[in-house]
Amino acid sequence: MEALDYHAEERRKAEFDVEEMKIVWAGSRQAYEISDRVARLVASDPVFRKDNRTMLSRKDLFKDTLRKAAHAWKRIIELRLSEEEASKLRFFVDQPVFTDLHWGMFIPAIKGQGNEEQQQKWLPMAYKMQIIGCYAQTELGHGSNVQGLETTATFDPETDEFVIHSPTLTSSKWWPGGLGKVSTHALVYARLITDGQDHGVHGFIVQLRSLDDHLPLPGITVGDIGMKFGSGAYNSMDNGVLRFDHVRIPRDQMLMGVSQVTREGKFMQSDVPRQLVYGTMVYVRQKIVADASCALSRAVCIATRYSAVRRQFGSHNGGPETQVIDYKTQQSRLFPLLASAYAFRFVGEWLKWLYTDVTRRLEANDFSTLPEVHACTAGLKSVTTSATADAIEECRKLCGGHGYLSSSGLPELFAVYVPACTYEGDNVVLLLQVSRFLMKTVSQLGSGKKPVGTIAYMGRSEHLLQCRCEVERAEDWLKPNVILDAFEARAARMSVTCAKNLNNFPNQEEGFAQLATDLAEAAVAHVQLIIVSKFIEKLHQDIPGKGVKRQLEILFNVYALSLLHKHLGDFVTSGCITPKQGALANEQLRLLYSQVRPNAIALVDAFNYTDHYLGSVLGRYDGNVYPKLYEEAWKDPLNETVVPDGYHDYIRPILKQHIRVARL
Repeated sequence: MEALDYHAEERRKAEFDVEEMKIVWAGSRQAYEISDRVARLVASDPVFRKDNRTMLSRKDLFKDTLRKAAHAWKRIIELRLSEEEASKLRFFVDQPVFTDLHWGMFIPAIKGQGNEEQQQKWLPMAYKMQIIGCYAQTELGHGSNVQGLETTATFDPETDEFVIHSPTLTSSKWWPGGLGKVSTHALVYARLITDGQDHGVHGFIVQLRSLDDHLPLPGITVGDIGMKFGSGAYNSMDNGVLRFDHVRIPRDQMLMGVSQVTREGKFMQSDVPRQLVYGTMVYVRQKIVADASCALSRAVCIATRYSAVRRQFGSHNGGPETQVIDYKTQQSRLFPLLASAYAFRFVGEWLKWLYTDVTRRLEANDFSTLPEVHACTAGLKSVTTSATADAIEECRKLCGGHGYLSSSGLPELFAVYVPACTYEGDNVVLLLQVSRFLMKTVSQLGSGKKPVGTIAYMGRSEHLLQCRCEVERAEDWLKPNVILDAFEARAARMSVTCAKNLNNFPNQEEGFAQLATDLAEAAVAHVQLIIVSKFIEKLHQDIPGKGVKRQLEILFNVYALSLLHKHLGDFVTSGCITPKQGALANEQLRLLYSQVRPNAIALVDAFNYTDHYLGSVLGRYDGNVYPKLYEEAWKDPLNETVVPDGYHDYIRPILKQHIRVARL
């Protein structure tokens, strides 16, 4: 008997070629085919089962994670998967694990900061997983302030070794994933000291555990930092604590790609420019932005499908109730998130290009774009991860009470994702870094130095400070150039206003401290402009498939105008638009929701997520929600017995009034 598809009618409404949209989402036909094939491979493998994950104890969850990691590695070898296929397999297994840091941080850091000899020594072992590495930078007392790290690496010229030491409790390494129970090696960031002189923070490869029996080596104290937020979620990862008691390592285990210490103990900058470390930073941040689009699209897929299944109120003459997705209040909360998922996907694609471009420029000793690239990637990391974390929680609320169930997939997705707002740079700190770049750009506008890349619009600041929005009718807001002009004017005016206000302070650092909130908001405006502009660039590309480009145009307008609505105060108070034009934008936004509605299910189908990857009863492809919710409830361990454990000890005495009361 063929399974019922409760979304069949919704799918018939689609006004575009869903298969072509899947290719647009994936980035290319080849990427789509690889993703589709690997996703189905993972979904069909019983070892990768995850429906019981939130019910496991911490020990059982961790053992389950180790089993999956080992099985994934076995399948990668057996099937001779390419690097891209192997990465996709780990992605679809969908369980935070030590290999995330091994492949995502340890290996890229050695590639980016090690010299040729170090790469030849360490990378082959790392690629074969003969050693397992983690990235030990954050300490108990310092996270965002990397220059404040306390761990020391003191050179001993007599033995040609570095002595790695944790001089204080707060110098304990704290949080590195994979460190707690698995990693054999760590890339440790410590203060380099030679002949009593502190040369700042540098990276060192340190072996932590024996490759024979996995016991910690002498002088090393290492363990797990304990349970984290949520059930299942990130508790599958062994985030660790690490202390060193005068641990000695050979001199050649300092990463010497950009600086080195000679046999005599002399600190030297190498011939390779220090700016090369930016390549690793851009790689990591583009990966984080790509992950944001994945997590957001996953939550939106669940909320959209469930909103089409759920019916409440509106029944006429005994007919069916109204689908929740048809209420404007639901659409106004849900559809901007759907549009954001696509927007983040496209800016993530552009960041991949940027990484390639930066790498090429660095190899040619061209560092001209680095300040702009640093600001751009920092800002995008901050804005996309914050928006995604908020959106996952909004999707949970859009699913009503059932969204609070673990089986909805949303609580665990939220718990897994929210650390992204903190790791690789606290989001507020990153925005303030972006704002410093913006203030420097404004200060140089009269010097003849032309802004480049994503900051190029600042070169037209004189025009942007005076221009007026020409919107007269609601449909005028459908013109991409009108939207772009408004976002450019808002970003430029907010930055220039901050720069003027800074000049009122005799001490610039005091000004930065007092105006931090305004500066962060100016940074957000700049980053949102980047996302809007990259969406427009996507629309200028040749996009095949019936109706696909039209749907992307609608999504672009929803994304941009929903941001304008959310930040209407910025646009109006900076003089970019009038209140009347803001009202026209809102009017157009309501009309756009009606155009998204018939395509909503097809637009989330284009993400091409298997039910296994979604991990949600509410987000099932076939929409068969209620029988599956009922079925899931009976799987809970509490339902293994009809009468609960503890009945005779605690419940029965209450009911029978047999409670012994102590006499004082």
